[in-house]
Amino acid sequence: MPLSGDLLRLADAVLFPGFTGHTPPDWLRRRLGQGLAGVALFSRNIADPAQVARLTAALRAENPSVLVGTDEESGEVTRLEVATGSSRPGGYALGVVDDVALTEALARDLGGDLAAAGITLDFAPSADVNSNPDNPVIGLRAFGADPVLVSRHTRAFVRGLQSAGVAACAKHFPGHGDTSVDSHHGVPVVADGIEDALLPFREAIKEGVKAVMTGHLLVPSYDAELPATLSPKVLTGLLREELGFEGMIITDGIEMAAVAGAYGIGGASARAIAAGADAICVGGERADEATAAGIRDAIATAVTQGLLPEERLADAARRVRELASWAASSGSQASRDGSVGLAAARRAIRITRRSTAPVLPLTSAASVVELAPAMNLAIDRNTPWGVGQPLARLLPGTVVTRLAVGDSTGSALERLLGEAAGRPLVIVVRDVHRHAWQEQALRHLLSARPDAMVVEMGLPERSDLGAVHIATYGSARVCGQAAAEVLTGRL
Repeated sequence: MPLSGDLLRLADAVLFPGFTGHTPPDWLRRRLGQGLAGVALFSRNIADPAQVARLTAALRAENPSVLVGTDEESGEVTRLEVATGSSRPGGYALGVVDDVALTEALARDLGGDLAAAGITLDFAPSADVNSNPDNPVIGLRAFGADPVLVSRHTRAFVRGLQSAGVAACAKHFPGHGDTSVDSHHGVPVVADGIEDALLPFREAIKEGVKAVMTGHLLVPSYDAELPATLSPKVLTGLLREELGFEGMIITDGIEMAAVAGAYGIGGASARAIAAGADAICVGGERADEATAAGIRDAIATAVTQGLLPEERLADAARRVRELASWAASSGSQASRDGSVGLAAARRAIRITRRSTAPVLPLTSAASVVELAPAMNLAIDRNTPWGVGQPLARLLPGTVVTRLAVGDSTGSALERLLGEAAGRPLVIVVRDVHRHAWQEQALRHLLSARPDAMVVEMGLPERSDLGAVHIATYGSARVCGQAAAEVLTGRL
């Protein structure tokens, strides 16, 4: 049976597809004109803020009420500043400083940049409680491991962002922090009680957060069979009825293996709407017209087959429209302060001195070795990071070498040690406790150069490494700048 035009339009009213390029393709323009709810922007769509503003204006020319969303968490997960690295540290650094006024100011500043670029929905903050230090996908994106601390900074971030007229979206409900599996690749299981994990979401709802993003997580205490994104018990029973959330529920990327692996992208999308989600986010990995059309058709077909009540689909579309209406009427000219991010990064620095020798400040050109692990898919692999470049600007002649997992052989490390003879040695790591190869390389280098300085730009599980250990709690551009200032005595 052919699907009716009205039903297809209703299905389009809950979709947020991605696309390729810096301008909207013809298929996207056409679908927007037919009532497509929104779009999700990724790094591939962004060159600079001026280009994004032109892009979003072109989208609104087709559909004035379109919602434009992106993952701009600040810190490691940045889209607007992917070419340069973020001018603001991420959540964990803000939690370390623990100044809610600073977090609110930084989020307001971020919201001002997003609003100026025409982005109306930010898939942030991460309200996850990072209680598992081996978590491969949350880590520095969270405000911390204490649910009360995470709650107060989640509220502050929501306040700041929404005061600039950009809808905040707390994620990844009901909490991705206590997991050791990346839902891009498998189904994480949250085995224990989740009351601590729920606290930041409860507080975000009290703060008036406009959207919540689902996590593709299995929570056996609520539903032993279906991940949260597909579970009526979690989305309707817990989030809607128990927590009282009335805003828009949007899925994490529906193409991720944790949900699409079992049901396909279209099947997972229809099941998510039936479970209580209001919007489908897709396009991080699948950004073509066929994928967006396939999801629309699958949702419409699920209605005709009785798997998805049309009333539920209509209710989802209503909630999306209500958010679009809020976004259209809440724009503000938030004052933007380009210095707040660097100030926050400087305040987050923690220094452990283990040598009585005066190894700091550095006054001559250094050798910098950066050990670079592979990042999870939430972090664009091309996002600049590190200490070497900002240090080279402060100390001309500084030499920077970056090693990945296969590069840190014994011979390569010995060569670098030879080249560093007579120079200060700075070793930069990222989550060294999660990567055995980094630990081995670091041990090799420190055994020969106990006077070396170690900069940890991930989670610092240890601070007893190197003559001086500097923890930045983030790898954003400003975190590298702050570390370089510490090394040279400017901070």
